[in-house]
Amino acid sequence: MDPEPRPRASALAPLGSPIFRAIWLASLVSNFGGLVQAVGAAWMMTTITSSANMVALVQASTTLPIMVFSLAAGAIADNFNRRRVMLVAQGFMLCVSVALTVAAWMGVLTPWTLLGFTFLIGCGTALNNPAWQASVGDMVPRADIAAAVALNSVGFNMTRSVGPAIGGLIVAAAGAAAAFAVNSLSYIGLIGVLYAWRPDLPPRTLPRERLASAMAAGLRYVAMSPTILKVVLRAFLFGLTAVSVTALLPLVARNMEQGGPLVYGGLLGAFGVGAIGGAFIGGRLRYLLSSEWIVRLGFVGFAVCATVLALARGPWLAGLGMMVGGACWVLALALFNTTVQLSTPRWVVGRALSLYQTAAFGGMALGSWLWGMVAESNGAAEALLWAAAAMIAAGAAGFYLPLPARAELDLDPLNRWSEPKVQLPLTPRSGPIKINVEYVIDEADVPEFLDLMAERQRIRRRDGARAWTLARDLEDPRIWVESYQTPTWVEYVRHNMRRTKADAGPSDRLRELHRGNGPPAVERRIVRQASRLGVEPHPKAPIDHP
Repeated sequence: MDPEPRPRASALAPLGSPIFRAIWLASLVSNFGGLVQAVGAAWMMTTITSSANMVALVQASTTLPIMVFSLAAGAIADNFNRRRVMLVAQGFMLCVSVALTVAAWMGVLTPWTLLGFTFLIGCGTALNNPAWQASVGDMVPRADIAAAVALNSVGFNMTRSVGPAIGGLIVAAAGAAAAFAVNSLSYIGLIGVLYAWRPDLPPRTLPRERLASAMAAGLRYVAMSPTILKVVLRAFLFGLTAVSVTALLPLVARNMEQGGPLVYGGLLGAFGVGAIGGAFIGGRLRYLLSSEWIVRLGFVGFAVCATVLALARGPWLAGLGMMVGGACWVLALALFNTTVQLSTPRWVVGRALSLYQTAAFGGMALGSWLWGMVAESNGAAEALLWAAAAMIAAGAAGFYLPLPARAELDLDPLNRWSEPKVQLPLTPRSGPIKINVEYVIDEADVPEFLDLMAERQRIRRRDGARAWTLARDLEDPRIWVESYQTPTWVEYVRHNMRRTKADAGPSDRLRELHRGNGPPAVERRIVRQASRLGVEPHPKAPIDHP
């Protein structure tokens, strides 16, 4: 099974950070309120409409905003103070939750207005999540990130194990409006902790990227990063198929003997108990098994959960199946999240996480609608059996898109490059900038040189270079010229500052292959159109290391 043994850090080590501990505890309360609200919304929908599709859309209305707005939220998280972004998101969700409470108490909710409120709460979640997950690296050392992600899963699922059951009690005793009120109160503690937090962040040396450019940079980085791209695709398949269980659970609970909100809450609680177990055994499994095998087990385990839920006639057997599903849910999603965080430098981690979330929650939104439509036509039990078959097929996609072996990449900034002094007066928006790097390569080294340049092209384009080319001199075949452009001078500076220590290998080897006097020569030129601006010389800037 391709085990990848490695030393194991303490699973509780992140709690040694005071701010992580404080936010983690406040998040327990906030997550509890969110789960109580989810029970109230799902159950209220079953009471105001008989449509299975509308019931499933409650889940979709919460996850759809994450799919639609998450990339923009990730760009905001990478370009603004993440603490302030989280404060804005939490404050927005508090206001929406208060309005939902008032509307439910006044009895004016319709199926579509309920979906509207849950959609707005989902928008707040979409804004909050990338900033929150990217902030984990600001709270704990890099070596503790995997444990911190697992602890976040433990915290959420601790509340999942009791929150839905208590939510069912609240709905049964006092109605959905009371559940919405509990959620409104749960935001206050987390807002207070975030307000008091003053993170020690490095000073910003470059202007913020424009939102559209920042989003494009995030898309480009993920598209040019094979590891992250595989995670994104597999997360979409997982969300598309696994969401069938939670989306159709209200219908399963309603159709059971003596079913009702208490049974629904109890089944969600069993899911949470299983998730806690999955979070605690995840570290051991990561030590024994490869990432790919853990994900495959996650798909298979969820297929078992869906099958048991479809065939069970009582809550006890269904609860056992939900425990298996909860464990597999955490194992798969925590692994996806950790892989993205450990494969991404800090400058783009919010956008990479947002794209992962877009894929996972986009799959969930599409799956909620898809399995709701199947349940509408064939019943919830048959829909779950079809979903189980789809999970097995999605798990088999790992044979074609396997997750790579885990590796500890050093993604700290390389910090070898310094901004050159140029002879022309430039502003940050001056450009386009054309860069030529000249190498002298012996004929025997050409095959290795071309392999290295293929990797160099990927890194250049990933970090923002455009129009990359490699040319060979016809008169002196030993001379090779790498060329690329950036749209402005500030983007050229940003491009070079994005290089990490993990990217140093190809650059170091290229310099070793170079046979010229001194390091490879670098020419920087600003592009001008002679027909409009007149011909002007293109002075060479001082040479630095490529």
